[in-house]
Amino acid sequence: MKILYSNQEGFSEAFEALLGRGKMDIERVTTIASDIIGAVKEEGDRAVVRDIERFDKWEVKEHFRIDGDEMKQAYEALDDALRSALQLAYDRIRAYHEKQLPKSWIDFESSGAMLGQKITPVDRAGLYIPGGKAAYPSSLLMNAIPAIVAGVEEIVVCTPTPEGEINHLLLAAMHLCGIKEAYRVGGATAIAMMAHGTESVKKVDVITGPGNIFVATAKKLLFGEVNIDMIAGPSEIGIIADDRARSDYLSIDMLSQAEHDEMASSLLITTSEHVATETLAQIESDLKRLPREEIARASIENRGAIIVVKDLDEAVALMNRIAPEHLELMIANPFDLLPKIKHAGAIFMGDYTPEAIGDYIAGPNHTLPTGGSAKFYSPLGVENFLKRSSLISMSETSLDEIGEACALLANVEGLDAHRKSVEIRLKKD
Repeated sequence: MKILYSNQEGFSEAFEALLGRGKMDIERVTTIASDIIGAVKEEGDRAVVRDIERFDKWEVKEHFRIDGDEMKQAYEALDDALRSALQLAYDRIRAYHEKQLPKSWIDFESSGAMLGQKITPVDRAGLYIPGGKAAYPSSLLMNAIPAIVAGVEEIVVCTPTPEGEINHLLLAAMHLCGIKEAYRVGGATAIAMMAHGTESVKKVDVITGPGNIFVATAKKLLFGEVNIDMIAGPSEIGIIADDRARSDYLSIDMLSQAEHDEMASSLLITTSEHVATETLAQIESDLKRLPREEIARASIENRGAIIVVKDLDEAVALMNRIAPEHLELMIANPFDLLPKIKHAGAIFMGDYTPEAIGDYIAGPNHTLPTGGSAKFYSPLGVENFLKRSSLISMSETSLDEIGEACALLANVEGLDAHRKSVEIRLKKD
């Protein structure tokens, strides 16, 4: 990883390359995902079992559903400290998401017209929880709790289980969330199974949760068959730091994303050359002590960068172009800079707010837009599991007041039955 200077020749080209973080040629991936989706739609459970044995390398002898007793036993086996930590995370995440609940409303006009909005949850939600290189019980909480708060009656969970193994803390989190239906299925196969339904699994209405490029591609291909939360890519962090920022904090926070996987992106923009050089040296020191050094090193060297700029205004301008999934403001007065931040999935303010606190226990959702999509996507929330229905009621008087204008607009558009359906109800002089 090199230090880039915004005032040096060639910086614009180097920065444009950084904006392409996590992107790759998905033509091959799309073909594979499409074939998997087609097979699941055509063959149902038979295709699902075949993919489990092909990708996760274990033989499905009876079924691939996760037993509720297995969840309960995992929860009961937790030591007291871990159970308390899991409960604290659950309580904080739930309290935060309860504040997001929109309300139904009705407004009566003096003419007798009524306009309103009715909020209802989807009937059935599918949650994809990653597995494989790492297991993410926190992702189960972050996806299940908003669905629970929204009032979704049926929640189904899918997670890959390489070699048939499943993380016990993930099972415990399922029990804590009251999950009744879960399956040992991963990848594009799981997305296709939830979207189309099979003999064993009923079709869902919405699918949420992060995953690898095959999962993301399958969600993209199946959008419209079901709703989805977003197309999420590799994890990423952007940090803005001033000349008083601590290099040990900056280094480990950058590596907290790099250790996710080789495609993760860690970008630091600082106003201080001294902070930049110290952080670069600290990263090398910290890397040698990480259990996931190989993954983190590949990420930080290929997709990491430290950029030195003239001032915080330039730092913000560049970071808004990046639109990071996670943004840390490691500056003296982060609240002063906040109004200038336009695009970020989650904003972590001050020296004592590491991104990891948001991953697990702060309360806001950690399922966030990546790859610059924070410019138009929001974090996962309760609204992803809700629908709005418009309410309209006209009295004879209120229809008389606005009906003529409505008929005129319908006539201009050439929709005669529309016009007549209004005019037939208007009072005749």
